[in-house]
Amino acid sequence: MEPIVHDSPPTTLPAPPRPRAPGLQSPGARTAALVTALVVLVVCVVASLAIGSRAVPVGTVWAALTGGDVPAADHAAVVGLRLPRTVLGLAVGASLAVAGAVIQAVTRNPLADPGILGVTSGSAFLVAVAVGFLGVTSPTGYVWFAFAGALLATVAVYLVGSAGRGTPGPAQLTLAGVALGAVLSGLVSAIRLTDPERFAAIQAWESGSFQNRGWDVIVPVLPFVVVGLLLALALTGPLNALSLGDDLAHALGSSVGRTRVLAVVVVTLLAGGATAMAGPIVFVGLMVPHVARWVVGPDQRWIVALSMVLGPVLVLVADVAARVVARPGEIPVGVVTAFVGAPVLVALVRRRKVTGL
Repeated sequence: MEPIVHDSPPTTLPAPPRPRAPGLQSPGARTAALVTALVVLVVCVVASLAIGSRAVPVGTVWAALTGGDVPAADHAAVVGLRLPRTVLGLAVGASLAVAGAVIQAVTRNPLADPGILGVTSGSAFLVAVAVGFLGVTSPTGYVWFAFAGALLATVAVYLVGSAGRGTPGPAQLTLAGVALGAVLSGLVSAIRLTDPERFAAIQAWESGSFQNRGWDVIVPVLPFVVVGLLLALALTGPLNALSLGDDLAHALGSSVGRTRVLAVVVVTLLAGGATAMAGPIVFVGLMVPHVARWVVGPDQRWIVALSMVLGPVLVLVADVAARVVARPGEIPVGVVTAFVGAPVLVALVRRRKVTGL
């Protein structure tokens, strides 16, 4: 009996659909999201200049900034007090958000924030040393100690993480940062117990406050922040390659070791500068990259750009709220960001599909 031959070609199962990456896909939609964020940022800047313990009309704000004829009290409020705070909010928000985006990309850990490299603990440690043993009590005096502490802590984390294997991996950097941060936090607590009254002078800095922060604190650190932001933008391409894994990044011609070294430099400049100017401010570097990734997807170029805008939005809104909630006094900005950031982060985590790295 001859076999039966079928003329029709064998049927094949259709290929399963490729999973769609979360976030906006088209460049036009991403550009629209970035422009919208910029418009919101402009509104927040105007609100930061106009709203405080005493409201100032927007027209008066513009006249004060352009040298117009305004009452002396309004000029002092806008130019003397609120303008430096607004610039500080822009710098701190952009620095912490971009530093968070970079460290999350390098460690491939969506729960990483700038403090994971010991930046905050290093700053707090050298500030405690300056206050406890050198008698420094003013923000202009300990700003450089805070910046140097961030630098030394980050270098120490990198050296510990790379011991015995050359280039440190994401797990080594994370573990070294957590361990060093715990040690430095214990040392700070021990130093504080030696003279609690003297350390009362830096309680505002430790809570992340913008009070008594003028141009004398902002201007010396601002160039480091600008350099860090420019380096972060230049690093977005290698970070995209690094997100594919070390082996594939090598195959694409990217230097994994150089990318990680430059990322550590960026985090040190940005998070160290922000902490030096305003003290530890939590949740900005953790939450803002999550929101940016949720909006524009996993492309680091768009994540860093959007984080650079959304970070100042969050910090400026928190600063305005800090001025009006406890009027005529104010509460630290770091307390407001924690109060606002925690529920938003919980909502992001509880989403059915959490945007991965």
